[in-house]
Amino acid sequence: MDNLFATPEFQMSLLLFVAIGGYLVASRINQSAVIGLILVGLFVGPSVLGLITYTDFVSGLAHLGAVILLFVIGFEFNMKDIIQPRNFAIALVGVIVPWLGGWYLAVLFGFDSASAIFVGTACTATSIAITANVLKELGKLQTDAAKAIIGAAVIDDVLALLALAISTDIVGGSFSYLGVAIVTAKAIGFIVIAAAFGLLVVSRFLVRLDTTPFVKKYPEFIFLFAMMLAFFYAMCAEAVGLSAIVGAFIAGVSFKDVELHQSHSLKEGAEYLQIIFASIFFVSLGIIADLHAVTPEIFLFLVALTIVAILTKVIGCGIPAKMGGLCTKDALIVGFGMAPRGEVAMIIALIGLERGIIGQGIYVAIVMMSLLTTIITPIVYRNWFYRGEYCKYEGGGTSMPDSSQEKVA
Repeated sequence: MDNLFATPEFQMSLLLFVAIGGYLVASRINQSAVIGLILVGLFVGPSVLGLITYTDFVSGLAHLGAVILLFVIGFEFNMKDIIQPRNFAIALVGVIVPWLGGWYLAVLFGFDSASAIFVGTACTATSIAITANVLKELGKLQTDAAKAIIGAAVIDDVLALLALAISTDIVGGSFSYLGVAIVTAKAIGFIVIAAAFGLLVVSRFLVRLDTTPFVKKYPEFIFLFAMMLAFFYAMCAEAVGLSAIVGAFIAGVSFKDVELHQSHSLKEGAEYLQIIFASIFFVSLGIIADLHAVTPEIFLFLVALTIVAILTKVIGCGIPAKMGGLCTKDALIVGFGMAPRGEVAMIIALIGLERGIIGQGIYVAIVMMSLLTTIITPIVYRNWFYRGEYCKYEGGGTSMPDSSQEKVA
């Protein structure tokens, strides 16, 4: 019987059963599905029942979920939506301010300089998956605020990588401008080359391939090819030190304008995969947290760190967004949208723990901060920003959420 419970089939069935429970909870409390999935993950994980632990199997499925989610999100965007001066300003200030805030807070709590530097580094991260999914649920992916968030978050990932490299080198006493330049060149080079290859070569090849008798016989072939490329892009992104989800997102952007006539829809097929694996990803965020590890001493630091983490992103990203032409409401939407740290900060914390730079207490605080910032953003979006109010832009126009989308959301 124990062998039966250890099978992938049982574990997959159990995770999807938990995900179904997450949707029921979300409906019951009238919140985003993300909140319900994370809460149920907390309940079945080590924090309460201990029925599911963060095994390699769960971690692998969650990783796939994040990659597929961002691949689907990529279909909603053009590269011109990402490469804008405003997005660079949002990302840059949104990295500097949280880094300084996290570092100073750790110093105030008496941690050593190496630990303080790494706390600041963890605060620079932004997890695009959570915010993107909530905006998708609400039907807001085509708003100016959403485009600013997605574009800035992709750039933020590069900057967070640089912050991690610089912080690690400073702590290890091996900082060099050449090393930073190499990391920067690799990250930017990958994004430019991957986007150009996808838009100019692969997408055109798929359009031509769609007209062949071979694809008419096997209409699923192009979808398989697209998913293969999405995972390949994700792998290449990780190889240069970026998050895998950035690679998947670029792959999705590359296929946005591919018009197919004989083949199955790329976006529709990917969305079915997203329903399964992205649900497991959000459940896993609750499973990975263990509330028993939060001591009274760490709790106070955790509360302060969470407040600082949110405020520094709201201020650091919201002000450039406002100066870039967004209205106050949209600027705040951008700030809160960049606040979730998610798995990105957790990975940074794990690197610091494994290298002996931070202790177990700080590690737990960063992981819990990542989870709390992940939960807070969907709640703020659903219960504060998107309630049918008008938003006046600097140019004099107005926008109002689509009433039909609000009802569905």
